[in-house]
Amino acid sequence: MMNKFSQRSFEKELMDDLECSGDELAQTLKELKTINKWLGGNQVTTGGLKQIFNAHPQEEYSIADIGCGGGDMIRVMQDWARNMQKKVNFEGIDANPNIIELAKMRLADLKNVTFYVQNIFSPDFLESKVDVCTCTLFTHHFTDLELVQLLKGLKLKSNLGIVINDLHRNPIAYHSIKLLTKLFSKSPMVKNDGPLSVLRAFSRADWEKILDESGIKDFHLTWHWAFRWQVLIIV
Repeated sequence: MMNKFSQRSFEKELMDDLECSGDELAQTLKELKTINKWLGGNQVTTGGLKQIFNAHPQEEYSIADIGCGGGDMIRVMQDWARNMQKKVNFEGIDANPNIIELAKMRLADLKNVTFYVQNIFSPDFLESKVDVCTCTLFTHHFTDLELVQLLKGLKLKSNLGIVINDLHRNPIAYHSIKLLTKLFSKSPMVKNDGPLSVLRAFSRADWEKILDESGIKDFHLTWHWAFRWQVLIIV
């Protein structure tokens, strides 16, 4: 029997259903926000932004958060940018219209965010460019072949760089999130998708292969706590 950590799983998560909505979705997003905050995963994204901003100093930046979900990462990036005294305009892009409506409500106080219901593989996605594209806990939802296509699109869309923050496929990460969600989660979606997302995630070799097939030779791939990969591409 093959070790289930030896290669990526392509079993669909419940959240992959673009029709998911309502209280279950709201509870799921609330719990994911807490998990990401306490495990320190958000710093993987803001740390990548800092490196891009340092490499390309300018007065103002535009960032597209791809697969923005409920907007939590945009809020984190906005708070970080304010602390760094950087002016940033955001685009939140997600294919689920229900999630976009929730994000609009959650970030209603922010006037520098525009939301789009958009399929990242549609021609519309490449019609406008931004300085930086970010993807946080998004890329594991796709097959390797889809990721090659996505990365090619992100490179065309981004003037300055790309920051990808996603999970490391690892037995410790899998069993830890399985235990945490079993003990503390009230969401069946989180209990199902949390461990499954680790099985769908990446080894270093996975990322190196996907980046190579995307034609991206110049990148930084680093491991961060808690079981996260940062893929940083500075144009």
